[in-house]
Amino acid sequence: MEDIKNLKSVDKVAEEILEWGKQHGVKSAFDRAESLKPCPIGHTGACCKICYMGPCRLVGPDAEETAAGICGATLPVVTARNFLRMCAAGTASHSDHARDMAFTLLEAATGEAKDFQIKDVKKLKKVAGILEIPTEGKTKEQLGKEVAEKIIENFGRQKGEVSYVKRAPKKRQEIWKKWGVTPRGIDREVAEAMHRTHMGVDQEPENLMMSAIKVSLADGWGGCMFSTDITDILFGTPTPVHSTASIGVMKGDEVNVILHGHEPTLAEMVVEVSTEPDIVAYAKSKGANGINLVGMCCTANEVMMRHGIPTAGGFLNQELSVMTGLAEAMVVDVQCIMPAIAQIAKKFHTKVITTSLKGKMIDAIHIEYDEHRAKDIAREILRLACDNYPNRTTEGSRVSSFEPLIAGFSHEYIEYMQGGSYRGSFRPLNDAIMAGRIRGVVGIVGCNNPRIAQDSYHNYLATEFIKNDILVVSTGCGAASCAKAGYMTPETALEKAGPGLREVCVAIGIPPILHLGACVDNSRILTIASHMVEEGGLGDDISDLPAVGIAPEWMSEKALAIGVYFVASGMYVIFGSESPVEASSVVKKIKTDLWEKRFGGKLEFINDPQVIFEKTVAAIDGKRDALKLKKYEPGKFGAERVLMTMADRRKLEKEQAAS
Repeated sequence: MEDIKNLKSVDKVAEEILEWGKQHGVKSAFDRAESLKPCPIGHTGACCKICYMGPCRLVGPDAEETAAGICGATLPVVTARNFLRMCAAGTASHSDHARDMAFTLLEAATGEAKDFQIKDVKKLKKVAGILEIPTEGKTKEQLGKEVAEKIIENFGRQKGEVSYVKRAPKKRQEIWKKWGVTPRGIDREVAEAMHRTHMGVDQEPENLMMSAIKVSLADGWGGCMFSTDITDILFGTPTPVHSTASIGVMKGDEVNVILHGHEPTLAEMVVEVSTEPDIVAYAKSKGANGINLVGMCCTANEVMMRHGIPTAGGFLNQELSVMTGLAEAMVVDVQCIMPAIAQIAKKFHTKVITTSLKGKMIDAIHIEYDEHRAKDIAREILRLACDNYPNRTTEGSRVSSFEPLIAGFSHEYIEYMQGGSYRGSFRPLNDAIMAGRIRGVVGIVGCNNPRIAQDSYHNYLATEFIKNDILVVSTGCGAASCAKAGYMTPETALEKAGPGLREVCVAIGIPPILHLGACVDNSRILTIASHMVEEGGLGDDISDLPAVGIAPEWMSEKALAIGVYFVASGMYVIFGSESPVEASSVVKKIKTDLWEKRFGGKLEFINDPQVIFEKTVAAIDGKRDALKLKKYEPGKFGAERVLMTMADRRKLEKEQAAS
């Protein structure tokens, strides 16, 4: 791995803007991370601030055995409690996003939200079938209403189980029932987790950590999966689309509007109205040549997957995009939005516009989003941005380079691309793994963190994995990192992939790294894994698959909830940093040894990308050995199946016709 000690980012465009900021006295999260060091006690999970007798800092050479808070809570209890609260917050965030999507579907179906329509009826019927809702003789609006109401029930359900649990392999469902971690209702699990962590309630580390499993499962097989499906129903299930990635996607002669956040409903309306003749004419009346929409963070992934809107990058690029001096407006909703953007915008002409009642910000303009008049609000925002165009100054780091990519690999499309409309299947992928063409599968997901050189772990790991015939799937800021590095084109397979993965990518026409969407779309990875198990040949549970999940540069509670629900689903998960439970050896053993024994997955924190790579490869090869698959050898494949290009097929057809 290249020397990154003196780099804040391995994204050359980001580094250029940061250098400009240094020269002009404009600071960002990268600079604050250098001057503001993490609290060494809270960083390891050893600080308890649950009640106001504290905060209590449990430190010392024998803290594990002797330290206790004023109430008597031991270090393992405090550490496990902090961990559980983080998972509960992550689940609440993703699942509240899903709740809003469910109510939008309901109001679209009833006609209350007139600007929204059900666009993917096939997906609607598929979801209805999973929810055991009869579809015969119903209009899409009637069915949409029933589906929305059924999903909404899952939030407040007090007994039973979250409806989508049944989508997991049967063996996995049995494991959850055995250990009592099958989630009931999403809100109930979040509320119970918060209750357990209140002062004087749950004092047993193992019990607390099992609650972390349960509440996180409510996220993965509940909130995240519901949100993904509803978004597909309303706006269309993604299929491959060309786009571009980099802060350099902003244009000097157009009104640049950055769509930042996570909930796609308003962003979709902005996309729709941005090409209306009146709006385009309004932009031109202000001296611009048009309107250029740019995505940021997971909203970028949502509108890219469906419309090809370019992305300016992930979490750490939000301040840098303002520093270009080219952003007329940054429109934000919820999650991963830095309050610093409104402050840095004061140095430029950019207007920061908050749109959610849940997420207001000092010094920002607030335009309340209302799904009942969504397009009107979208037009208001675009006109405000156009009005700001004449205020643009010459200040800023103007950049123009960007990378091409292909995004839009929903699990439905992955199934389709392997077998077509009528024979969609995961058989070719399973066969490629069994034959050794593909060594295994890795998910590279999660945030960026300014305490790690931006994109460095993501890009290093992506490079090494595809070089070693490991297929990579990616979401969220991890996907943005790979996209900015130019790794998401089919040509990447020819240039950087190992011989087996290259052959598969060329045969199907795909990049070696598949962009699956936003952070809620990690649920697509769960669905893909379940389909691979169902297809056969790679075991009877997710824990049997030669697959690993990695969040190399994580920072958010949502990332932690995602990691835990993958562990609970049977996967080995690695986070690339120090551990938030490092203070307690008891809790560390629970999340590795105990969880692996019970669920077949474990969670490790490793702050060295080379070690992450080595442990991932060892885990994949171990799974291959357990399945008694052909030993992986680069370029030496089994003869089970031959993946052919179209040229090969035509040649074979001619030979058959001649004979």
